[in-house]
Amino acid sequence: MNTRTSFPAYLISSTTAGVGAAFTTLTDADLDPGDVTVRVQYASVNFKDALAATGKGRIIRRFPCVGGIDASGVVESSSAQHFKPGDSVIVHSHGFGVSHHGGYAGRARVPAAWVNRLPSGMSALEAITLGVAGYTASLGIDLMELNGLSPTKGKVLVNGATGGVASVSIDLLAQRGYHVVAVTGKPAEADYLRMLGASEVIASADLPAGTKPLEPALWQGAVDSLGGAPLAALTRSMQKDGVIASIGNAAGLDFNGSVMPFILRGVRLIGVNSDNEPELRDRIWKRLGSDLRPRHLAQIAKVIPFAQLPQAIEAIVNGKARGRTVIDVGSASS
Repeated sequence: MNTRTSFPAYLISSTTAGVGAAFTTLTDADLDPGDVTVRVQYASVNFKDALAATGKGRIIRRFPCVGGIDASGVVESSSAQHFKPGDSVIVHSHGFGVSHHGGYAGRARVPAAWVNRLPSGMSALEAITLGVAGYTASLGIDLMELNGLSPTKGKVLVNGATGGVASVSIDLLAQRGYHVVAVTGKPAEADYLRMLGASEVIASADLPAGTKPLEPALWQGAVDSLGGAPLAALTRSMQKDGVIASIGNAAGLDFNGSVMPFILRGVRLIGVNSDNEPELRDRIWKRLGSDLRPRHLAQIAKVIPFAQLPQAIEAIVNGKARGRTVIDVGSASS
């Protein structure tokens, strides 16, 4: 195979039988328009990727589409002034892997606004271990701290704790001095969560239950990757001026709640969306290379060959994954 013009890819398609995905070979001519062409070294498997590839979520906006909502690698060519061949970069968010060919391929061509140069000293593997999950986690913490979150004000809850965003969130919060309470439906992973920095690990079933508009105030902050009923419960148990970063919907798209936490306790519910403009993306990635740099990326990452991507997708769909699953795309293209 001529790796300069053809490369392996994992393509998501829709037929009368439904949505499915399979390995194929593409060429440069198959790439979407863009300012920057990247030789992909690594991609990751996010919950969104798993829903997209299996058709269990209405994620893909055009078919066929190469999956993978983030990728790290090296610029091969660029018409954008601020990127040049040889730059180590990460690509994520916007339409990447959703309406534009994504990271599960040997090459990607994308708009320059979707690309960030890696912070000094950060490897491509470290960057993709962070990926869109780490970016989202750090953006959520950035927004929470702008809204009053402080290590001196009380405990911070992180639910869905073994997931990718949650794992990075625990690491980031702990290294900034927060008392982190990790909530998980997988009690056997308690040692992993404590290693990341969680001060307490609570089984999901052991969280205080209640349906009153206001429950005992337990948390000054929370990183919620579940949505649904768990998010509604969080709003009722926040401290005065508590802040919640809403980053996911693993437990449901809708939640039923009361306005009382917002008008009597001043609770702040912040949505975290990673489709940001270049200036914000650059600021957050620079923080990930400095004061928000996690301490346990090697323990969070599980690196597997490109050929094992379908099994990794199934594991995530079935709730059997932990941390960040990283796909070594580059080795399959060499």
